[in-house]
Amino acid sequence: MKTAELFSDKTVFSLEVFPPKPDADESVIYNTLEQLSDIRADFISVTYGAGGGKNGSKTIGIASDIQNMYGVESVAHMPCIDLTKEQARLILESMREHGIENILALRGDRKDESPVQSDFRHASDLISFIKEKYDFNIIAACYPEVHPESTGAVDDLKWLRYKVECGADHLITQLFLDNRYFFDFREKARIAGINAPIEAGIMPVTNKRQIERMVKLCGVALPQKFVRVLEKYEHNETALRDAGIAYAIDQITDLIAEGVDGIHLYTMNNAYIAHRIYDAVQSLISAK
Repeated sequence: MKTAELFSDKTVFSLEVFPPKPDADESVIYNTLEQLSDIRADFISVTYGAGGGKNGSKTIGIASDIQNMYGVESVAHMPCIDLTKEQARLILESMREHGIENILALRGDRKDESPVQSDFRHASDLISFIKEKYDFNIIAACYPEVHPESTGAVDDLKWLRYKVECGADHLITQLFLDNRYFFDFREKARIAGINAPIEAGIMPVTNKRQIERMVKLCGVALPQKFVRVLEKYEHNETALRDAGIAYAIDQITDLIAEGVDGIHLYTMNNAYIAHRIYDAVQSLISAK
């Protein structure tokens, strides 16, 4: 099933997991999926390798198993910055052979030490390539607080609209901690003529190192409410975890009340946290 078809009559709830690192026991991800199996997720996306590494060969297999072993629709991430068109074609053929219908098309992170292929310089290039040759449902990323490399919000929305015009059927946001950024972004996106469903990407922040990494990589703003939580509990691991879960639940509750198209939960492969959040918001999702 194509994920764009899910939004017509419900608040979509989806999860993201990542493959194990190359030297890790592959059974770990399946233990996580087993623990997540009683969450009624509309789909589960699988990133292209843990930590952005070149571990994408496992992505297709895991995405296929999510569908065949657990009966849940899956999405396979596909960053393109290091791909030639021939490599992309082989990946897409493999996805099609495995019955995968949904792709999260991404540019991927630029790495100074790696040569960049010239075939796909932007996610929109990959989206156009896929739509020209295949019938996949395509998801694209968007940024409520503006892409770190963008010159500003207007420019960011212009390129997001272009991604949709190229064929993106559904959008998932980068994580954010202040819902006001999301609501402002959603309003401006609709004014700009971007009518694809927009899922809010929510990452429960449960430790200080995770927060520091997010601020550095994504430029995420820390609202004062969150800063107070961090200052109060940063030296108590369990309390900070629980406070982070509570904060995410409050975010999701507010988003659903304001008619969000869907919630995409970045699980970080932590089934306990995912369950805590899902159990708290399940009735809100089904009440739409």
